[in-house]
Amino acid sequence: MERARDPYELTRARMVEEQLARRAIADERVLAAMRKVPRHLFVEEALRDRAYGDHPLPIGEEQTISQPYIVALMTALLELAGTAKVLEIGTGSGYQTAVLAELARRVCSIERLPRLAERARALLEGLGYDNVWIRVGGGTLGWPDEAPFDRILVTAGGPAVPPPLFQQLAEGGRMVLPLGDEANQTLTVVDKVGGEMRTRTHGECKFVKLVGKYAWDA
Repeated sequence: MERARDPYELTRARMVEEQLARRAIADERVLAAMRKVPRHLFVEEALRDRAYGDHPLPIGEEQTISQPYIVALMTALLELAGTAKVLEIGTGSGYQTAVLAELARRVCSIERLPRLAERARALLEGLGYDNVWIRVGGGTLGWPDEAPFDRILVTAGGPAVPPPLFQQLAEGGRMVLPLGDEANQTLTVVDKVGGEMRTRTHGECKFVKLVGKYAWDA
């Protein structure tokens, strides 16, 4: 039986070309993942025609699905080669999780809001992702039972790198996260070299706030 054509396939391809490739997202594996993952399924049906626009969208619970460019940029900065074990803080809609799952061996994702976690879990399972594990909890404390992680991605803005996350990062590993105040942050890459933290920045960004110990109050 022939598989039904995805009505958003061409829109998704145009998004990748116009919003990502033209903005110097050059990792072909990242571009391929962004062409494949059906972003429109991760937003409410009423917003599907806006799913591939160059902007974030609300997903309920005062949370958002990030702008496609930011998803691609953060993923590219992780430099995933298919073998990494990744910790994601902030599952949200599950869209970033799906992109990571296309490029990593295993993705462990933590979401503090149960309804978002359950929705994302059901959607990812329905799409056939069998290398994703989601749990409800405080993301700033990480997932000690699954540590160490080759890569860590934090999809909410905090004031500083939460110590438990750096502790759970493998030697030679990398973390990408937004750091700053509650209104504006700087996208930051943290590498663990000889047990020490080495950081560099990649421009300003704006995320929902990271909540929990070592971050902001709810």
